[in-house]
Amino acid sequence: MTSTAAQASRLSVAPMMDWTDRHCRFFHRLMSRETLLYTEMVTAPALVRGGAVHLLDYNPEEHPVALQLGGSEPAELAEAMKRAVDRGYDEVNLNCGCPSDRVQSGTFGAVLMKDPGLVADCVGAMIRAAGDVEVTVKCRIGVDDQDPDTVLPEFLKQVSDAGVRRFTIHARKAWLQGLSPKENRDIPPLDYDLVHRMKARFPDLHLSINGGITTLNEAEAHLAQGLDGVMIGRAAYHTPADVLLDADARIFGKGNAYKDPRDVARAMIPYVERHLAEGGKLAQITRHMLGLFAGRPGARHFKRVLSENAHKPTATARLIEEAMAELV
Repeated sequence: MTSTAAQASRLSVAPMMDWTDRHCRFFHRLMSRETLLYTEMVTAPALVRGGAVHLLDYNPEEHPVALQLGGSEPAELAEAMKRAVDRGYDEVNLNCGCPSDRVQSGTFGAVLMKDPGLVADCVGAMIRAAGDVEVTVKCRIGVDDQDPDTVLPEFLKQVSDAGVRRFTIHARKAWLQGLSPKENRDIPPLDYDLVHRMKARFPDLHLSINGGITTLNEAEAHLAQGLDGVMIGRAAYHTPADVLLDADARIFGKGNAYKDPRDVARAMIPYVERHLAEGGKLAQITRHMLGLFAGRPGARHFKRVLSENAHKPTATARLIEEAMAELV
């Protein structure tokens, strides 16, 4: 039986640190009821040793929603998995793709591409703790001087032998030395053909592609060529209406409640008011809305009104309407 998350992963929004928090995900969910949404990466040590279970908080409206975990210690990941299962996540994803120094120092993220046996041990422990929740992996095509044509199929084989059936492949190498995390998102060349060859080589695996994809046209092209899913990152954050408002119709063949970004902005107001009533700050939410009207007349003025005023102690949800008044 195909899980809800697997069906939704035909299109997903990438886990992005400092960006895809619960407010961002609620906002994105208004634009697409079907797309799979991911949390920011949460480390297993933070949950298990640090007791930071608040990092697992989310809104029920976010479903289908997946938790991304970082870690490399099987028993600890299994404990983190149990906490995720208790919270009702639709999927838990192991990060084998992040190249940051902080992640490397914890021996997880992209550095795990060097040790598929350890990844197999990790996901095996997670699966045993998972119940009915699917365990997935997000990886790179390789790191540093590795040969992706050799490394990636061996990685997929070992990890799938441990029980993982669904992978998201960022179609770039990660350079662990010499490039910043930001540069690692742009400089290593994309190799989409390799990911497509992996689908031909492992037809029974559910493979999604990630990296450099910015439009639904591109997503549809990858799906038409046989891939099972497409993950979009920065474009879904910076131009969310362009990516998500038509996603349900074009990618999933279903309707959505909203067609106009103005309606999405107004639908956020009750959510903002609840957040403010609970002691939250307006900017914690509106910072995710700055790109809602990107490319539309007046978008720069909308963004300026929110950017310059949302942090003020007196700011209320009314600021969203005031910002929309700047639209042409």
